[in-house]
Amino acid sequence: MHFDNKKPIYLQICDMIEENILDEIWLAGNRIPSVRQFAVELEVNPNTVANAFSELVERKVLYNKRGIGYFVSPKAKQEVQTRVRDLFYQEELDALFQRMERCAIPIEEVVKYYSEYQFKKSQVDEKE
Repeated sequence: MHFDNKKPIYLQICDMIEENILDEIWLAGNRIPSVRQFAVELEVNPNTVANAFSELVERKVLYNKRGIGYFVSPKAKQEVQTRVRDLFYQEELDALFQRMERCAIPIEEVVKYYSEYQFKKSQVDEKE
């Protein structure tokens, strides 16, 4: 994995785990790889991975069964969706609105393109 120097590595690991949960690669109740396995796979210090896991336990995304490992919490997906949605509203939506204003893009046009996007996506989903 390539890490961005602008964000702490443990938070990038959190993001990666949360993406796996959102993409339903890891479902509620699934055991995730151990701290040691993650550290080897990502080529990072095990303490960095442990910090990420601790952060995700605090966020109620993971839970630890002592001596067994870390598991995806029952409501992990909802917790992640709420957090990511809030960040989107706070950080990305304002920037999008500013660009729309600068470029004189009406919201109706964005709605039209979003509807087209959803239609195309549904066509792809039906083929799968």
